[in-house]
Amino acid sequence: MLKEIRIHGRGGMGNVTAAELLAEAAFADGMYSQAFPSFGAEREGAPVLAFVRISDVPIRVRQQVYQPDYLIIQDPSLLFSTPVLEGLKADGLVVVNSTKPREELPIPLEIEVVTVPALKIALEVIGKPLFNVVMVGAFACASGLVRREAVVEVIKRRYPGELGEKEAEATMKACESLGECG
Repeated sequence: MLKEIRIHGRGGMGNVTAAELLAEAAFADGMYSQAFPSFGAEREGAPVLAFVRISDVPIRVRQQVYQPDYLIIQDPSLLFSTPVLEGLKADGLVVVNSTKPREELPIPLEIEVVTVPALKIALEVIGKPLFNVVMVGAFACASGLVRREAVVEVIKRRYPGELGEKEAEATMKACESLGECG
């Protein structure tokens, strides 16, 4: 089982950190994983890609993810300006940071989509726009690929103290907002 995830966002949104957290959570769940970024124009606000692979056997491939099983879209405006859906497998899942209902997003109806108000949750719980961790939690719950407990464990280990506690709480709230894992 090799699953590939592509994360779309902009510079400064924590795309690379989100990929690392997801890979670490998969590793904590006993799987093999890898996370790596792809930068174009290396500036804040420029589109940034990050990639994650998760498998139950060692991962030998080292190229970008061209045909993802999953997409995490941290900035929904990218749906209107870049081909973020390109290569998505037919049975793929898209997790989008948005307060809009799925029907208002420019994504074909045959594609499975989960929307999560990650920015809203981050501001309410953390008090800062640190929504990348919220998106990782939402992805874990929507996909079932990693346990949300593994995500929480990794967050608390990486960010000990009050920030980690708030980020862990925000990931749980993301799951509850989806009606998953709640």
